[in-house]
Amino acid sequence: MITEKEAVRISKFLSLVLRHQPETINLVLDENGWADVDLLIEKCNEKGVALNRELLEHIVDTNTKKRFSFNEQKIKSALTRDTPLM
Repeated sequence: MITEKEAVRISKFLSLVLRHQPETINLVLDENGWADVDLLIEKCNEKGVALNRELLEHIVDTNTKKRFSFNEQKIKSALTRDTPLM
């Protein structure tokens, strides 16, 4: 897998994207703040953040701050958003 330091780095990046700045990777969230998991993975990889479904599940499952709400198809920040949705 990856180091704990790398998992934290990716987790913080995902928090930035899902909570504060989805435009960082040209991601559009739905009206409830959810993002399509496959699209998130694609956009992260395009931005140079290596991510796959297995790694995403690992980061969500091991995140001690429980930053994310996740199901098989969608993910969102579990914390209050700072920016309005589209």
